[in-house]
Amino acid sequence: MLEILIQKDKELLIFLNNLGSEQWDSFWLLITKQLYWTPLFLLIFYMIFKTFGLKKGGFILLSIIILVAFSDQFTNIIKDYFQRLRPNNDPEIKHLLRNFIQPQSFSFTSGHATTSTFFTVFIILLLRNHYKNTYFLLLFPLIFGYSRIYLGVHFPLDIVTGFIAGTILAIVYYKLFSVVFKKLMG
Repeated sequence: MLEILIQKDKELLIFLNNLGSEQWDSFWLLITKQLYWTPLFLLIFYMIFKTFGLKKGGFILLSIIILVAFSDQFTNIIKDYFQRLRPNNDPEIKHLLRNFIQPQSFSFTSGHATTSTFFTVFIILLLRNHYKNTYFLLLFPLIFGYSRIYLGVHFPLDIVTGFIAGTILAIVYYKLFSVVFKKLMG
């Protein structure tokens, strides 16, 4: 059963990765880098400080830094445990992929998908009662995660599992954050 799932995952990656075209390659290379999402992050931080003020906003910002650090370490532990080769390093399929970057770390689960989803769902839970359309922020992890498939460095299962893990982590983290926030910030 697991072997069939892994084989189907490889087949889906090859299909999706090969849908790409040269005219879009540079776009997806930009999308996959966190630096180019800075305007979105600045907008979110502006919304946080506008909504909660300087003191509470600073506490939320510190909580976000902890969230990102935790997510990064969490995904590294998972990757080291499963040690699934990245598609660009998998001798069975790497010659069938359009490759652009050559990360050497393991593939499962995607740190891009996990962390971006964790961050985004946390922000949505935080701001949903203050801003009407916060759910549009979900486009960030979806696009960010797909960039990893397009570039041939993650399998679809890595991305989907990252989305699920990020969502679960965000819900748990938000509940813990809410208790601490209420206690410390009143």
